[in-house]
Amino acid sequence: MESVYLETTFLSYLVARPSRDVIVAGHQQTTQDWWANRRALFQCSVSQVVIDEASVGDPAEVQKRAAIIAGLLILEVTADAESLTQAILAANILPQHAFPDAAHVAVSAVHAVDFLLTWNCKHLANAQIARRIALVCEKLGHKMPIICTPDELMGA
Repeated sequence: MESVYLETTFLSYLVARPSRDVIVAGHQQTTQDWWANRRALFQCSVSQVVIDEASVGDPAEVQKRAAIIAGLLILEVTADAESLTQAILAANILPQHAFPDAAHVAVSAVHAVDFLLTWNCKHLANAQIARRIALVCEKLGHKMPIICTPDELMGA
């Protein structure tokens, strides 16, 4: 079975109140469709980084995200993942404030996850950035997961 790391934006779109923004609403619907129709085909996981990010904000939304997380595999943030996070940041691929984004990639790479599912297209599902991060991962002996949006992981 293939594996998927669910980045925080995925969980947020999954449980958020419907948006009036047509693009965000479309992403929410795609996320809900993926969850309903595709998640059983994957081993789904998160890390403490996701838990920390998902624990911030409106208490009702935090509760909904926590309920989803409760049923998922929690990947450990190992020393290797911490080193890889620092290497990604040291390469100046991502700004320092994007530490959690670097950590999502690092944890999923260290645990050999197949896909990182996200709606963060600024720092993660960004072809130019992902290519550069992949080089750092490979240099340290890890294969970066395929970073994609739920649209891209809907199957044939």
